[in-house]
Amino acid sequence: MATYILLSKLTPDGRKTIKERPGRIREVDREVQKMGARVVQQYATLGPYDFVNIVEAPNNETISKVSVDLCARGTVEIMTLVAIQVDSFIASLKKGSKSRAKPKAKKKAKSTKRATTSKAKRKR
Repeated sequence: MATYILLSKLTPDGRKTIKERPGRIREVDREVQKMGARVVQQYATLGPYDFVNIVEAPNNETISKVSVDLCARGTVEIMTLVAIQVDSFIASLKKGSKSRAKPKAKKKAKSTKRATTSKAKRKR
C-alpha cells in the first residue's frame, strides 16, 4: 500500500459539524476504509490546516476518489501528498545516479602557449 498525507481544512459547515458532533471524525475514518483506503494516523493541528492524516491506499486512483468524495460534501478541503519513505527515496537516488553516471572527463593538457596580451596585439 502506498502512503499519502492528507492536509485538511474544515469549511465553516465542517467546523459546525465537528463542534456539534465530534464523533463524526471517526465516522469519516470508517467511510474512508469503505472506499478502499485506511487512516493510519490522524492529528488535529493548529495553523493553516485543521488535520494532518496519514492514509494508506493501494494506488493514486483510490486516494483521488477519497479526496474528491470527501471534498464534494462541502465540509472539508484537502491537499493530498504522496509520501515516500526516506530509505526508499535514498535508494532510488542511488539507483538513479548509477545508471546516469557520466564518465569522468579526461583532463586537458596545459597549453604551453602564452596568452596574447593586449600590448602584443597593439604592436602588430
